[in-house]
Formats: sequence, structure tokens, C-alpha cells
Amino acid sequence: MRKKTFIGACLAALSLAAVPLSATAQNYPTRVIKFIVPFAAGSATDSVARILGSKMSETLGQPIIVENMAGASGVIAAQNVARAAPDGYTVLITTNTTHAANQSMLKKVPYDAVADFEPITKLGTVGLALIANPSVPASNVQELLAYAKANPGKLTFGSGNSSSRIAGEMLKTLGGIDILNVPYRSTPQAITDILGGQISLVFADIWTTLPQIKAGTVKGLAISAAQRSKLAPELPTMTEAGVPGYDLSAWSAAFVPAKTPKPIVEKLHAAFTEALSDKAVQEQFYAAGSEPESSTPEELKAFVVSETRKWADIVKAAGIQPE
Repeated sequence: MRKKTFIGACLAALSLAAVPLSATAQNYPTRVIKFIVPFAAGSATDSVARILGSKMSETLGQPIIVENMAGASGVIAAQNVARAAPDGYTVLITTNTTHAANQSMLKKVPYDAVADFEPITKLGTVGLALIANPSVPASNVQELLAYAKANPGKLTFGSGNSSSRIAGEMLKTLGGIDILNVPYRSTPQAITDILGGQISLVFADIWTTLPQIKAGTVKGLAISAAQRSKLAPELPTMTEAGVPGYDLSAWSAAFVPAKTPKPIVEKLHAAFTEALSDKAVQEQFYAAGSEPESSTPEELKAFVVSETRKWADIVKAAGIQPE
């Protein structure tokens, strides 16, 4: 009898212990949600986070604030979220930098892009624009390649994230030129320096570069993606500009810490996909140079695995040594 009583008490205790978690997931959210962005304010990822945060706060009924944690190729932000409480109040709005490229470009990554996170959904795809300081004596990619070959090591390219770094390295490899990489904590800093003439070239998201291209303060030479951008259709793709086989796009996605309850993941997924299907949000995405795109959590998980392999191949082909 005592044994049965003891077992019953244990079962009752386990049942009671499960109630708070279930109730918390069911009532979620009840307070402010943080969107953590691995890049500085003004970057394309930051814009995506703010666009979605504004819309989703209406849907979820709670404020959403964006917190920028730039630096270390997104490691600081990703690690912060991986260690956060798995309660749905800390969401990582990130890119292929933290969840595909770092795994090959860094010697040590203090988080597991798959095991330490619950995937929510893909958010969008971004093409990069190749821009040059006006002092660079080239008005198109072919002229740029000719000048770089005649002046090896003279040109520099800034990179504020892994996508911009790889884009420049691909240009070196496929174009057969020697240009020097100058790393930055974020893309806006690289844009500031190209405007000041400290660096020659930058591959950066079209939203960040377009104002400078239109103002004539930099030269817009090409787009990294396979298709021309709707925002700047006059810019040729790198392939069209004379670099066969060049195709590179960045992407963004949302994640929460591993072990976040499934009902919370589902609620966040529903809120994200609802926002991404809103026409006003889509227009803002296109204006920010990003093509909106959603996925299921399972699709995103598989995508991260395949993209990690893809970026590993690109890094190997470019001859980049992990840092």
C-alpha cells in the first residue's frame, strides 16, 4: 500500500510540474519579446527584423524590441540566444553567416547551428551588389578585372559579414585577380569607409548600397545573385557582367533556443508566416532588398544542413583558411 501511495505521489508531482510549462506555452506571449540581430542597425537583417517586429507585435499582442549584437561574425548574438531561456522571448533573426558560413570560416564555433536552436522559418533571400569607390578606374566588371590584373594587390574589398567576404573571395577566384580583404564588424561600417575612400570595393545587400548608387557616391557594378534585382534592374548579374558561374545569395531566418516548447514554436511560426504573407510587409521587404520567403521549421532545419555543406564547398574552393 505504501508503495502504491509513493508511486501515486510521484506521478502527482510530475503532473503538477508539467502544468506550469504547458500553461506558459498556452498563454504565450505575456511580455516583451526580443529579436536579437547579429549585425548593426542599418543592415539588411536589422531592417527585416524591424519590419517583422512591427507587424508581429500586433498579431501577438506584445511589444517586440530589436537588439543589435554586432561583431565576431554573428557569434556573439548566436551564442547569446543559444544560452537564453527556451521560453520564446528571445528570438534570433539571423543569416547564413551564423548558420552556414561560420562553420567553415571559423576554427571554433561555440554553438551548434542545428542542435542549439529550434528553427522557426526562413524569412527572405538577399542579393548582394558590388560597388566601387569613384576613384577605382572601372565602370563595369570587365574593366575592374582588367585593372586588378594589371595592378595585383592594389585594390581592397571590405566585408562586414561572411556573405560579403565570400562574395569578394569568389570574385578573386573566378575572376583570377588579387585583391585584399579588409574585415569590418558590420556592413554599414564598410559602406562608410568606401565612401571615404579607405577601401576600393564592397559586396553588400542592395538595400544598403542602393542610396549611394543612386546618389552617385559609389559605382554600382553588378549583382551577385543569378537574377537581376527588382530594385536595381539596370545592374547586371555577375555572370552577365563576364564572370561565368558566379551566383551567391544571402538568406535570413528565425530561430529560438533549443528545447523551446513546440506550442511556442508553432505560435511564433504562425505569426511570422502571417506577417510574411502581408502585402504591406512584402512591399517593405522588397524596398529593403529582400525577397520574402517562409518555410516550415522542418524545411528550415534541412536547409541549414544543406547550406552548411554548400558554404563549406565555396570556402574550400576559394582557398580560405579558417580564422
